[in-house]
Amino acid sequence: MKILLATYWAVPHLGGVWPYMLQLKEKLESLNHEVDLLGYGDEAGSYVNLVNKNQRINTDKLLPLLKSILNPSDYPEIYMNKLIEYTEFRRYLFELSTAYFGLESYDVIHTQDVISTISINRIRPPKAALVASLHGSVAHEIRLQLENIHKSPTSYMARKYYDQLEYAGASSAEYTVVANQWMKKILTDEFHVPSEKIEVFQYGYDADNFSHLLTKESEIKRPANKKVIMYSGRLVQVKGVEYLLDALGQLKEERQDWICWIAGEGDKLAELRLQCKVLGLEEDVIFLGNRNDIPSLLAQADIFVLPSIIENQPLSIIEAQLAGKAIIASDVGGLPEMIEHKVTGLLTPAEDIECLCKYLSKLLRKDSLRNRLGSAAKDWGLSHWSLDNAVNHTVEVYEKAITERRRSFND
Repeated sequence: MKILLATYWAVPHLGGVWPYMLQLKEKLESLNHEVDLLGYGDEAGSYVNLVNKNQRINTDKLLPLLKSILNPSDYPEIYMNKLIEYTEFRRYLFELSTAYFGLESYDVIHTQDVISTISINRIRPPKAALVASLHGSVAHEIRLQLENIHKSPTSYMARKYYDQLEYAGASSAEYTVVANQWMKKILTDEFHVPSEKIEVFQYGYDADNFSHLLTKESEIKRPANKKVIMYSGRLVQVKGVEYLLDALGQLKEERQDWICWIAGEGDKLAELRLQCKVLGLEEDVIFLGNRNDIPSLLAQADIFVLPSIIENQPLSIIEAQLAGKAIIASDVGGLPEMIEHKVTGLLTPAEDIECLCKYLSKLLRKDSLRNRLGSAAKDWGLSHWSLDNAVNHTVEVYEKAITERRRSFND
């Protein structure tokens, strides 16, 4: 098969989607499939590129055409909310650029989000089957942002707009793949996506390669006399890092035998740094930025924390499990399907600073508990995140999608 892995998001980027695409590409190619990668080339959306072919289309060449068509006189609703305006132009630029590349040679197009799914469904040729993997609920994340970051008198319009995108993006492919029952329930119960369109199976992960990376050296070294608490991921609202910092502020009043590493970047970085200063944590919390040595850092850590408000199936938890770390995470989204409370980790209510502080203190105090949870997490992770099984399931879905696409055109 000739396969296109496509995403509306910029690639490469921080988060789990890009590593997922790279691992899937490598494994599919080992099975003699031909695979291309498509996405925006930067966060500004200045170009769309076929990454592995080093081909790009600059979107500034297309923007004047789009603005002349989607003008305020004919389409005033687009301009009533800045978030809608931003997304509408970005998705049509993505769609036009993809159309210029051409999709005629692909047997399967595998999109990684609702927006790329909608865009490519509108322009795909008759023979190309479409499979969508949804790595989270865009509509739910937007609702959270509309409460503060993008709050405006027309927020209600943005909510309805993104709800419609969620439905269309989850229902327009032949099959939509999700990683857990939580995400399936959202799509079927809330957005009324037909259940027969949804396939549920977990991501795979290259555990052997990750095990090798754990042994590599990092220039970051843990202090000799302190335990390391670690967070890795985007520094954005949905990740709830501010609640971790508040918990650390309480923890410092009780004990000082720890340091916290925060690896990642995002639009809340400046705010989080200021929070550390206010809490007196400037010497206790180290912001490491975007790193390419996460496995090496995890190997040195004692506790991994993910205090998310919304979460699907984060790569950071998979890596922490494979590294054998004691994990504390919020009991939201798909996390309870990844972590069994008090067996393979500890689950806290989202935004519960006191509970998070209590569990951090308990794991710092009890080496045996920390080691037991980490060992159980690793055993579960090694048995659960088989890359071979995940890719086999994916190929099966591709084949079903091709059959379904052909049947729909023959009827």
